[in-house]
Amino acid sequence: MRQQNGKRMPIETTHCGANGSKPEKSIASPFVQLWFMQKKYGAENAAEEEEALRSKVDEDHWVLDLPELAANESKYELETSFVPFEDLQFGRFSFKGMNPAIEKLTANLQAKKENEESEAREKELEVTDEEMASRYASLVGTIGKKFNTKRNRTSTMEESDAKKRKFLKPSDES
Repeated sequence: MRQQNGKRMPIETTHCGANGSKPEKSIASPFVQLWFMQKKYGAENAAEEEEALRSKVDEDHWVLDLPELAANESKYELETSFVPFEDLQFGRFSFKGMNPAIEKLTANLQAKKENEESEAREKELEVTDEEMASRYASLVGTIGKKFNTKRNRTSTMEESDAKKRKFLKPSDES
């Protein structure tokens, strides 16, 4: 023990380790506060304090590493108005030229709506090139059979018989 200003101060103190097995030696904090001791123990203590702060932050702010849940996304679409469901007309009307601006807006909206509907119908009825080729290939053979003569029919039937497998009699080995 040393004396400073009439007070007794320990030079070294012992603390139990983190697991309680080995005591750790450290210098008392008033001693470390002296200017010549700060250089030696300043960097060491700063690293320890930073480590303690990191572990405290890790313990306080834990986060699970899970993929982000789609809890915010809803399967349902919310609509505040019933107008889209009822397929109603534009809100303002004008008859027989009373308000030409409104009539022009209504005509534009109606033309736009009809255009979208016709495009949707065309997409439904449109046949792709691959689909057309497969249909044409299957129809060529079918329609071609209709116009075969007797002579051509017999030759095609013989070819189809040759392609078919004949029944094989089982052998008597048992």
